[in-house]
Amino acid sequence: MPKLNIQPLERYGTHVEVSRKATEPDQIWGDRKPFHGDENAWEQRVDSCFVEGPDEVEKWVQSACVLRPSEQGQARAERLDRLYGWASMRSEDRLTKPLIRSKETGQLEPATWDEAMNLIVAKSKELIEHYTPNSIAFYTSGQLFLEEYHTLAMIGKGGLGTLHMDGNTRLCTASAAASMRESFGCDSQPGSYTDFVGEDHCDALLMVGHNMAATQTVLWSRVLDRLAGPKPPFLIVVDPRRTSVGHAAVKNGGVHLELKAGTNLCLLNGLLKLLLDNDKSHDAGFIAKHTIGIEALRDTVKDYNVERVSEITGVPVVDIERAADALGRSNRLVSTQANQATASACALNNINLVKGAIGRVGASVFQFNGQPTAQNNRECGCDGEFPGFRNPSNPKHMQELADHWNIEVKQLPHYSQPTHIMSLLKYIENGSVKMFWISGTNPAVSMPELARVRKNLASKDLFVIAQDIFPNETTALADVVLPAAQWSEKTGAFTNVDRTVHLAHQAVNPPGEAWSDFKIFSEYAHRMGFQDKDGNPLIKWRENPEEAFEHWKSTTKGRPVDYSGMSYEKLTGGSGIQWPCNEEYPDGRERLYTDSHFPTTVDECESFGHDLFTGTIISPEAYKAMNPNGRAILKACHYTPPDETTDEDYPFRLVTGRVFAQFHTRTKTGRSKELHDAAPESFVQIADADAERLGIKAGDMVLVEGRRGKVEVPAKIGEIGEGNVFIPFHYGSADQDRDDGKKVRSRAANELTESSWDFVSKQPAFKSGSVRLTRLEPGVQIHAHSLQSESEQQKAKGAQDRDAGVWRREDHHRYLLDAVGECDMFTKTVLELMAQLSKKHADSHSTPDILSFLREISYGLRLHHKLCKENADKCKPFVEKYGEDDHQAKVDVPALRAALFPENRHESGPLHGLSTMTSHLLGWLAILNPAVQALHDLDFAAALTRATSSFTMLRSWCEYVIPAAEDHCKVAAPQTLIVPVQL
Repeated sequence: MPKLNIQPLERYGTHVEVSRKATEPDQIWGDRKPFHGDENAWEQRVDSCFVEGPDEVEKWVQSACVLRPSEQGQARAERLDRLYGWASMRSEDRLTKPLIRSKETGQLEPATWDEAMNLIVAKSKELIEHYTPNSIAFYTSGQLFLEEYHTLAMIGKGGLGTLHMDGNTRLCTASAAASMRESFGCDSQPGSYTDFVGEDHCDALLMVGHNMAATQTVLWSRVLDRLAGPKPPFLIVVDPRRTSVGHAAVKNGGVHLELKAGTNLCLLNGLLKLLLDNDKSHDAGFIAKHTIGIEALRDTVKDYNVERVSEITGVPVVDIERAADALGRSNRLVSTQANQATASACALNNINLVKGAIGRVGASVFQFNGQPTAQNNRECGCDGEFPGFRNPSNPKHMQELADHWNIEVKQLPHYSQPTHIMSLLKYIENGSVKMFWISGTNPAVSMPELARVRKNLASKDLFVIAQDIFPNETTALADVVLPAAQWSEKTGAFTNVDRTVHLAHQAVNPPGEAWSDFKIFSEYAHRMGFQDKDGNPLIKWRENPEEAFEHWKSTTKGRPVDYSGMSYEKLTGGSGIQWPCNEEYPDGRERLYTDSHFPTTVDECESFGHDLFTGTIISPEAYKAMNPNGRAILKACHYTPPDETTDEDYPFRLVTGRVFAQFHTRTKTGRSKELHDAAPESFVQIADADAERLGIKAGDMVLVEGRRGKVEVPAKIGEIGEGNVFIPFHYGSADQDRDDGKKVRSRAANELTESSWDFVSKQPAFKSGSVRLTRLEPGVQIHAHSLQSESEQQKAKGAQDRDAGVWRREDHHRYLLDAVGECDMFTKTVLELMAQLSKKHADSHSTPDILSFLREISYGLRLHHKLCKENADKCKPFVEKYGEDDHQAKVDVPALRAALFPENRHESGPLHGLSTMTSHLLGWLAILNPAVQALHDLDFAAALTRATSSFTMLRSWCEYVIPAAEDHCKVAAPQTLIVPVQL
């Protein structure tokens, strides 16, 4: 295999050798090069690391680090991630041939690419014909290249038209993206890495739940350089654990807020209250001119006095006040956060906004990504967004995207919110998702509540495609395994957290018959025959990723994430270009919002937002009424305790996270000897006082039990707050030895985590949960071998049981038939009630004054009946087409009608009942409309839209008339009942 090295571009400085022992904890961030504030005071350098030595190099190729998501930055800040993430390339257990699960043996057996792709295409077409494209789902990674995501998004959204596209970025960056949409109108990191280290660098650095030392090792090395300089920033660290970041804060005069797990939002609300209560600690002018929502924010945080916050979080009052004072005095604040709920992420945005600390050098907020290409996944629309940060609720955005791709807008699945992975699990369980295509990720270790995930993946009714570079826990449960090329074996672009786009050129060929993800997706698209409006291939490329990049550029033109000014040629030879890059910013834009204009206008915004507490979607009308009009949105939310709290049975709060030497589920890093040796085993980190009370010493084996599972891991003592425990989530069972006669230990942290999720971002609640601890005597073990192997056996048996790969359609029921029937029955009932009530009010024998008003109601009912019936009649042909003649209503309509229309009610009473019955009908119409759009039956969808409009008008009229009738009675009663009239 040719020797691979990273190109040391001469313009960035001199060669610096790196020791092979650089993975030692005290060496991974390198020697300090203090920054002294002068533009030329920071030594220009390039780090390098060789295996055989520089004399053995065959060629140099431009690339960038993909082990950590944010290492490459601006000129003069180039540092090599010395964690040997590339060493896995040399591993001998690469996947090199496609594998298909045999119907005869139930085992994965080698196959040709033709056999594998033909099987996948045949399954796809069968499912589309009998179960619609929404029986097919994709789950991808944060480690592919931009061109691969773009191709996959076009397949899913433009070719198939499925709602079901998500990625494992849901597990780490979904809340980051959601918070930026909520606060700024669009998912765009506003700052630049130079805000940490530039000429006018930040004077305060707030890190919330963000262990940068482990997750962004090279950036942390530059922060350490800043801390070693003459003007270090005041470092505030919020974390239940005393990590290297927390130690650095305390060592350099900052503060570590060691809070109880799950109380971040309470602490941030408390800090906001202190900032807003002090006129010198916030920028009232910026708030008034460039934000909306300040009164709601003040009203929310007023309840978070420092004493209450201290009681909830466990952070001493003096530390909270010290942190707030430092934030208040700062002029250039950089705030960072990773993997938090949307409300907490928005609260962090609020801190920078109330200080006006955004859009300026050294003043920004970073909601950090957890994977190297998570940004591209979101930009391209593979994990719940739409390409180019377009708003699916904005018809103009969808038409614009359809025009770019030259397809009909009806093909885009914009009639509902894209499906997140937690909902996909439900659809897999109920059998409505039948093909699950997983690329570049390992959900059998990374997802919460692993027992449930394994059961789903092993289902005989689910056809699983796993596309990866190594065998892992997920490929063991697949029906087809596709061997993929990895970084350095393919060419493509990727973007880091400060919007810097890099180009990595192929250095070596992939091993065996492995294909790039780009080639796999392109080949699938061509074999499926996806076409545009003109009958040409929808995916117009097969081998050349540059063609996909050029197409992506046109897809982004005019959007905030504008790549139109970039090219492969322009990206070659430098450290990257930040988007937007276009005619206005031909060399890229280093910072966003420098003019304090945010993409929050109705025409610009990526989303109309949500209520942070309930997740309720804000309607376009409500968003227009808010009138942000280019201003940032201060969104507030009250703190509530985690869903799963501690109790006597499970007294410890569980936190999961990363360690510096490992990444994701160790698919690559576990195959690097240096990284494996640095962190070979999972562990549970326990506070000193808790360990002493339980009789646990460092290295003791501990049984950690939760409500969903249990693990057995060695203990690590100290450096964490009392009552909290920490377990890294990297470790599964695939790399444990099963051939030595020993059982495999259960050590995956996600055996313990729960499946609840944030209502806005739909990110699972990995940070919360409760467990109990028991010290195990030497020689006592629990075992995980049966957990994974039983799932593998179930999958093998399912492959044999499945009748030639064909699903028995007679075992399935399409609930569309029920919905159409229910809607039809409610429609008939509402129309009948309108006619009866109109006649009743017209024939009333009440007093003359009230009689006149009742006849007005009768006339209104007749008009609405005419309009509603006309539009309901237009739905009849489709009721006959999709409904069932012998449909039995699941709702007892006569009983509901009897309850709503009892005898001897007040004259306005029947209108209450009519309004309620109409609401039931509108509920069924709301369910039917997106379903019919998914069938691409636009005529039925148009009929439903007209019916919905007319019945909505009826309900609004009822809600207006009811109080009007009651008010009329109150006004008319004295005159009618007291003053005598001539008979």
